[in-house]
Amino acid sequence: MKFNNLTSEQEDVIVHKATEAPFTGEYNDFFNEGTYVCRRCSNPLFSSTAKFHFGCGWPSFDDHFPGSVRRVSDTDGARTEIICAQCNGHLGHVFEGENMTAKNTRHCVNSLSIQFIPKHK
Repeated sequence: MKFNNLTSEQEDVIVHKATEAPFTGEYNDFFNEGTYVCRRCSNPLFSSTAKFHFGCGWPSFDDHFPGSVRRVSDTDGARTEIICAQCNGHLGHVFEGENMTAKNTRHCVNSLSIQFIPKHK
């Protein structure tokens, strides 16, 4: 599999499972129409229609494209990590039961892990 070139910050998050500081990511308050793909392998992950404002400092999505994201137990045992199903790159964490959307799920994603592709009109 061919991987995209990453900055050292992107590699820290995607490969080494770091977390970007809250409220610093380029997609935190970004709501254009399009698709978010894995920055490492370009796998389509989330539609902009699934993005919602949660106020936690990271982009939040209540759904992902089928088969695009996998859940794994986080090393701390308290959270569930989400990774790209194609390249295993770290995306963030998933939370359920917060009652913020009808789907009752929040994928809390690092902006450094994703890239936005605008919808062609």
